[in-house]
Amino acid sequence: MSSALRSQKQRWSSPLKQLLHKPSLLTHFHFSTTTNATPESQPTHSSPPPIQVLLTESTGRGVFATRKIGSGELIHTAQPLLSHPYFNSLHTVCYFCLKKLANAENSRISFCSDSCRKHAMGFCEVENQADWSAFDTHCRTQGLKYPLLVRRLACMVISGIASSNSLDILQPAILSPQMIALMEEEFGLLRSALSDADVTGEKMTFLTKQWYINVLARIRINSFRIELVGGSYEDLLLSASSSVNAEGAVGSAIYMLPSFYNHDCDPNVHIVWIENVNARVKALRDIEAGEELRICYIDASIDYEARQNLLSQGFGFQCHCLRCLSND
Repeated sequence: MSSALRSQKQRWSSPLKQLLHKPSLLTHFHFSTTTNATPESQPTHSSPPPIQVLLTESTGRGVFATRKIGSGELIHTAQPLLSHPYFNSLHTVCYFCLKKLANAENSRISFCSDSCRKHAMGFCEVENQADWSAFDTHCRTQGLKYPLLVRRLACMVISGIASSNSLDILQPAILSPQMIALMEEEFGLLRSALSDADVTGEKMTFLTKQWYINVLARIRINSFRIELVGGSYEDLLLSASSSVNAEGAVGSAIYMLPSFYNHDCDPNVHIVWIENVNARVKALRDIEAGEELRICYIDASIDYEARQNLLSQGFGFQCHCLRCLSND
């Protein structure tokens, strides 16, 4: 085993052992309610999802089938730990669940329901205290989206609805000194906005540059681009290729269980979003008991060289799946 892989495995061993020793956490993802959970009802099953998280030799954690899963089967759903709309959809989707708004207004953020407004009340109260114009201008001009997720998490921590270490279980990206240096300005703008709004004392103790860097490192490699399919839950069950009809990305989100899925350029499962940020994981083909479930982190239709470049630059690894080994 290479030193890099050994280091990665050691980094994962402690938090994953804690997770694996809590089977109820793994077997009840479908039913659990997270800090940023959307309020509408979910499809329910009489039994837990047919999956388990295990350590692998080469890729850290992985998700494996506990029984045979049929093609087209809805494996589980997941609600986000954290989500935020993109700037270009800020006034056209719900500020909480990212659902498309029927009557969007271009002048202010809105919610799709009173329930979403109520669930967002905690972090919104903190956000509304501060002037974010400098922070937002910096992110817009630099084309940054991940700092918006860090800001929301910081406001959630300050409001008491989230823990400052809530993302620690997730794998971090490897950040270069140059990348870290670029983060210093946005961190300074975030902290200044909150300090100027008189958010001080113990509530701000967690908000250090190291915390900001650690959270951003995890968000960079675990963030999902939310592309709404539209249609209905029944449409998802009928179609194995619902994601090709996506209306375009509306925001980003972080999940617990979906973040444990490893990559394959010829995946056997995929994740779709029907109306809002709630993720649905569906089998693309028959999966045998004990087989690892894998998703594709990028556009699977691009050629071998392009895929390798994207995965290396964006996720820090070279893909050795069967498709890539055949140079397909």
